[in-house]
Amino acid sequence: MAAIRLDKVEKVYPNGHVAARGLDLEAADGEFLVLVGPSGCGKSTALRLVAGLETPTRGRVLIGGRDVTALPPQERDLAMVFQNYALYPHKTVRQNLEFGLLMRKTSAPVIAERVARVAASLGIDAYLDRKPGQLSGGQRQRVALGRAIVREPQAFLLDEPLSNLDARLRVETRAELARLHRRLGATMLYVTHDQEEAMTLGNRVAVLRDGRLEQVAPPMEIYRRPANRFVAGFMGSPSMNFLPCTLRDGGGAARLESPWFTLSLEGGVTATPTREVTLGVRAQDVRLGAAGEGDAAGRVEVVQPLGSELLVHLALTGGEEAPVVAVVPAEAAVRVEQEVGLRFERDRLHLFDARDEARIELASPPRPDGA
Repeated sequence: MAAIRLDKVEKVYPNGHVAARGLDLEAADGEFLVLVGPSGCGKSTALRLVAGLETPTRGRVLIGGRDVTALPPQERDLAMVFQNYALYPHKTVRQNLEFGLLMRKTSAPVIAERVARVAASLGIDAYLDRKPGQLSGGQRQRVALGRAIVREPQAFLLDEPLSNLDARLRVETRAELARLHRRLGATMLYVTHDQEEAMTLGNRVAVLRDGRLEQVAPPMEIYRRPANRFVAGFMGSPSMNFLPCTLRDGGGAARLESPWFTLSLEGGVTATPTREVTLGVRAQDVRLGAAGEGDAAGRVEVVQPLGSELLVHLALTGGEEAPVVAVVPAEAAVRVEQEVGLRFERDRLHLFDARDEARIELASPPRPDGA
């Protein structure tokens, strides 16, 4: 296996569209690195640049320390798994698995051994004599993975390989991919628009927007300490609540003021000069209580049961109404039009500058005004 590196890579198409802006990123040897972001952010372009299907306008692509920027795809020793499987419909599963090895003129005994081993590990050995049209979507996806694995390449490139599967099968195949990565110890570069896939699969996650890297870190670090408002809103389900506030010097303690509440940030950020900020609160960190209690007042507008929990949509009151979403236990006594108090988990709040949306670090958790 080998490390993959994008060294200050840019990609500008003839029509002027910039798909990659100075990408500086490395997937270490044996790492499962996930590229995630909304449609059009450049993640698939980055994968195609690594594969050799696109040529960078500037910068270099390195695999195993070797500059492969000018090499064609067949000389990069990579295996790619696509969203649409890309199987040969007229060939059996066995023939699909064998095809890449036959093109490399691998000996028949080696082909037979690899195909049998990989098919057994993926649970498709019973389907070797069937054609893709006789398989389910999940089985075809495993065949596509198997075809890549038998080649024993330097690294694997996976371009949204699970997006065509139903929800239950996506969860099962995610687990299978994680087990497969542990077993192979392979370098994997994985592209998805699904933040849940990114969180559950990646050793690290690279979040992209408009061709730029916004943050690269382990999944839980991105969830707990997003670098900016975009990352905070994109990673996590439901999306983070954002509320505009003003940060002021409160005489030894910064004060966070809004139409709905005031919080003191003792020992926290310096509030001089006064500046506009955005408070970020995840739905899982909003607690509901009796009206008149907590940090802010709200009214329940929609209650959505999710089985083990409720997704509660509220409107903050006490000023111009503002939407907030909370996740509460399924047993919570919550009803539409109910007046409630909201309390925010003190050690899980996020602040972002209102101008550049960058994260503002808190040295200590905020407390309610007057507490």
